Amino acid sequence: MTRSGLILVDKPAGLTSHDVVARVRRLAATRKVGHAGTLDPMATGLLILGLNSSTRLLTYIVGADKEYRATIRLGATTTTDDADGEIVDRASIDELDLVTDGAVRSGIEALTGEIEQVPSSVSAIKVDGKRAYARVRAGEEVVLAARAVTVSEFELLTTRREGDAIDLDVRVVCSSGTYIRSLARDLGAGLGVGGHLTALRRTRVGAYDVHDAHGLDTLDPGAALIPAVEAAIRLFPRLDLTEQQAIDLTHGRGIHVADWAADDAGPVAAVAPTGHLVGLVEFRGKDARTLVNFPSDEIAAS
Repeated sequence: MTRSGLILVDKPAGLTSHDVVARVRRLAATRKVGHAGTLDPMATGLLILGLNSSTRLLTYIVGADKEYRATIRLGATTTTDDADGEIVDRASIDELDLVTDGAVRSGIEALTGEIEQVPSSVSAIKVDGKRAYARVRAGEEVVLAARAVTVSEFELLTTRREGDAIDLDVRVVCSSGTYIRSLARDLGAGLGVGGHLTALRRTRVGAYDVHDAHGLDTLDPGAALIPAVEAAIRLFPRLDLTEQQAIDLTHGRGIHVADWAADDAGPVAAVAPTGHLVGLVEFRGKDARTLVNFPSDEIAAS
């Protein structure tokens, strides 16, 4: 299979993002498969895969905003800020009884907007060239620096009080690089009872929704593939090229588009008269130059 495009997968729990990539490589018979944003093994939901030259689109998808459904358990702190870790501290029932619904809402409000967030020490962030989680597993103590993130929506959906825990079902819309585990940890810490994540599902990445994703067990890569041109024009403004403009961009030459009036400099999806994606371009005034080209051999197969 030499076609290029995106595949939306609804990742099941228990698999790493790399496991999904490896399976799709076998199914699609290509080594050129990548993903746009890791999901932890515990998490489910939308994983966007790029095949062949469309892996070049993933760079632009990774930075898109994301939406999650999650369950936060108040009352216990774990080593990993989620249910996969060991419990290191547990609140008493009396302490949990002091956590009012109003306090929970205030805690959520404090974690909404532009915030400084310390990622979990078992995240995939690299520290001196090595993943933080790998350093933790090797016995090192890892404390990551706080980073600015945006939590545009943090909505409490349901509260369940059950003995030694309070479970909160929430919906979160956030910028790329936001850790939902860290939100759970910080919410619990702010309420004085600890907290961690027990369930996480990614429901949207940018323009793509999990409702359009395919189950891994029944995945047919050929049928599920979103062609590169469809993926690109969903992500970026579209520029319809003349035949000569398509030739010029294919050969690395810039083009002049006298009637280009869009405010955005780029990226812009450049589409040939044949309907295939020539590449992504950026504008400087009326002049465009290539950011990413797409090879003609994959165009012919798409």
